[in-house]
Amino acid sequence: MSSRPATAQHLRDLALLRRVRDRIDREYAQPLDVEALARGVNMSAGHLSRQFRLAYGESPYSYLMTRRIERAMALLRRGDLSVTEVCFAVGCASLGTFSTRFTELVGMSPSTYRRRAANATAALPPCVAKQVTRPVRNREAPLIEPHLV
Repeated sequence: MSSRPATAQHLRDLALLRRVRDRIDREYAQPLDVEALARGVNMSAGHLSRQFRLAYGESPYSYLMTRRIERAMALLRRGDLSVTEVCFAVGCASLGTFSTRFTELVGMSPSTYRRRAANATAALPPCVAKQVTRPVRNREAPLIEPHLV
């Protein structure tokens, strides 16, 4: 009989984790940290991090940075903002951290992406451009090798 309370608790935890994920999706540009997210669902930061990783395969911080990079990619494709302006618009406080994480997820620096994406997606509707340029999580971006001529 002990499986019912455990199952009920697991379902409550999943609902709370969805609330955290939804909050990250909505408030990605705000200064969020794991402690603030955990307080919002009455969990400890450590418990939230462990449960979030079990449920979604990555830490809350990694998920937040992926959301920020996705939005940054859309802003960079528009081409009317500098990389620094995009960095701050998506909620990153450090250009260095933003550039490093962007490069890990996308496989190229933000400035290179901005140059290439403006030309490559010019003829695509924004909804299609978003889908085909979605970043890859967990450092899975392909390495770009220089072309030797």
